[in-house]
Amino acid sequence: MAAAIIGRADAAFGAQPAAVAPVGQRTFCFFSKHLPELDWADVARAVKDAGFDGVDLTVRPGGHVRPERAGEDLPRAIDAIRSQGVSVPMITTDLTSARTPVARPVLQAAAQNGVRFFKPGYWRYTSSPDVRAQVHAAGDALTELAALAGECGIELGFHNHAAYIGAALWEIAPAMDRLDPRWAGYYFDPRHAVAEGGGGTWKAAMRLVASRMKMVALKDFFWSKTGKGWRIEDCPLGEGAVDWAWVAAALRDAAFMGPISLHFEYEIKSGTRHMLDAATRDLSFARRLLG
Repeated sequence: MAAAIIGRADAAFGAQPAAVAPVGQRTFCFFSKHLPELDWADVARAVKDAGFDGVDLTVRPGGHVRPERAGEDLPRAIDAIRSQGVSVPMITTDLTSARTPVARPVLQAAAQNGVRFFKPGYWRYTSSPDVRAQVHAAGDALTELAALAGECGIELGFHNHAAYIGAALWEIAPAMDRLDPRWAGYYFDPRHAVAEGGGGTWKAAMRLVASRMKMVALKDFFWSKTGKGWRIEDCPLGEGAVDWAWVAAALRDAAFMGPISLHFEYEIKSGTRHMLDAATRDLSFARRLLG
């Protein structure tokens, strides 16, 4: 179980809180952001034909469901997707505060319609030199959002994203450690962990969060040198800097069975067909890797 991988971490990490591991079958999800031109049922049909099990549904401004319409539209969207034989195990939101008017309606609608997990939004660094205060404020907001999630009956997965608070996961770990692992954990992203952690600390970060992983995001990248310096280039799975064999072994050691959301941030020719061709290719890689 998860303790196996945690046991191999450096002793400096200390003991991790117990967690309720995700249950059920491993679900490979298509991130609906990448098919904005399709309606709910068409998204489901397209991703099912491409071999996906589920949809990671955007419930945020510009997404497939607008947050202010979640009470009315989210149940309809979920029904439309499920009618095509595709699940909706998770939603992606931009929620960063439990106090925003849409927070409770979004989470209640999702939970009441069988969605188990949600991704909150991102907490940004400011120009203030007091970085500790910024991290502390983000932790407080996360705490309130996790409490609301527990009230609504849906599990929060904190997404580590380069350049935002918590990209270095030990920033947010002290706050997370105080939260009920039933309702709050991590949405681990190896691509962003490698971009943030370079040669080795990203592996330590994955060990750090392994016992509380709720969801996992799959994407890849490499560093490219240009006339203006080094830059990150996103790329298909298996063509970049992520050590996928190590990631796969870590997920097996953690007995991870939560949703796996595939993202396609690299350059793809415009058009639904080209997007789905890329998605099918990456999904084939992911299934060979993770089973």
